[in-house]
Amino acid sequence: MPKVSIIVPVYNAASVLERCIDSILCQTLADFELLLIDDGSEDSSPLICDDYANRDARVKVVHKRNAGVSMARNTALDLACGDYLQFVDADDWIAPDCTQNMVGAIEESGCDMVIADFYRVVNEWAAVKGSISGQGPLTREEYGDLLLENPADYYFGALWNKLFRRSVVEEFSLRMDPQLSWCEDFIFNMEYVLHASTVFPLHAPGYYYVKTEGSLVSQGMNVADVVRMKLNVVEYYRDFYRRLYDERDYRARRLGVYRFLVEFSHDDAAIPFVSESKRLSLDEDVPASEGLGRADSFFGLCRQRVLFDRALEEVAGEFELDVRDVELLLYLRNAGERRSVQEAAELLGLSPIAIAASLQKLVARRFVPIGSAESLSDVASNLQLPLREQMMTLLDVSLTPQADALLRKVDRVCGQFEAMRSSRLDADEREVFERLERKVSEAVGEVLGR
Repeated sequence: MPKVSIIVPVYNAASVLERCIDSILCQTLADFELLLIDDGSEDSSPLICDDYANRDARVKVVHKRNAGVSMARNTALDLACGDYLQFVDADDWIAPDCTQNMVGAIEESGCDMVIADFYRVVNEWAAVKGSISGQGPLTREEYGDLLLENPADYYFGALWNKLFRRSVVEEFSLRMDPQLSWCEDFIFNMEYVLHASTVFPLHAPGYYYVKTEGSLVSQGMNVADVVRMKLNVVEYYRDFYRRLYDERDYRARRLGVYRFLVEFSHDDAAIPFVSESKRLSLDEDVPASEGLGRADSFFGLCRQRVLFDRALEEVAGEFELDVRDVELLLYLRNAGERRSVQEAAELLGLSPIAIAASLQKLVARRFVPIGSAESLSDVASNLQLPLREQMMTLLDVSLTPQADALLRKVDRVCGQFEAMRSSRLDADEREVFERLERKVSEAVGEVLGR
């Protein structure tokens, strides 16, 4: 039985396939089987695979109808005989000591998985990439904490910089999800980690990753299907942490878990003429390069806030109110029975004094009935108390028919605001957008304790 099963899915990779296979057959550890899974290629890839199989008994080839990379990998997993599993993509290649270093690490440490630094390749330039700086084995909980810091990093998400124990994969029947075209490898990794006791970070890069361009949309998927699929991945990511930690530890890490809702997969490029990047050479070490930055939603949120305030200003002016008065009315209508000064202050960005002043104006304009004066008196009198006690005051306030008329206009304005935000989406995309909005709102509410 071979020590390692090296799995390479192949689809129309003729221009780079020989480089990949040659790098594997030149490994210093020779005790392996190479499984080339031809996923219905339409170029000369099948002939190349067969030629190598005829020349080297370690090479096994399967030709199958095109069904996607997940099915190709699953086919290889069903055939694999090695003690360990290593994955290589057909457009990448590995250094001569790559497999030996990973096998040595897993056997010396006794860990269930090795995760290694790798080379990020752009044209003739490469940079070392890695996200774990510490030495020595990690528990799966420690590994999960490090994943939380950078959940969309290829270092954690990819299969190809890791070595797995086949016994774990078979014991728990782990396979790729063929329904996914995004993050299917990430989900496999997370499921594996749930069954691993320890993980060993290897700081000896040996994998050369060539990032290829192309989005899910360019692969024939519409935007709505892409977002639905990504929402399913987000659900699994959250479930992974609920299974990894006990309830107390999970709640303490919720904010980090929800970061995945707003991050997307990124990998900083190696850039020519930047000092940290070096021209690619297999004969020299390549120093690591630091990240160049990531996307930020700050300005998008600010612009949405400006647009929403402008929409409310029109209604507020018509009724001789300020925007904050209209927002307080919206809060009073929508917040339920346990409305409090604390919640209103946090959501609207107002102090207890400002809330009391706005309530008095709403009574004077007959949007809040005079009968609510008792609650208003509570708010006003409690202004003399410490801030913490002020915030606990309940807002037991009802609304008048005049307020209902104002809020119906606000609802129309809000509808126009939503229409503007989604004006470039079709019906399916709008449905998915609304679903995503609800999930983000639920996540934020859970983090804030509401």
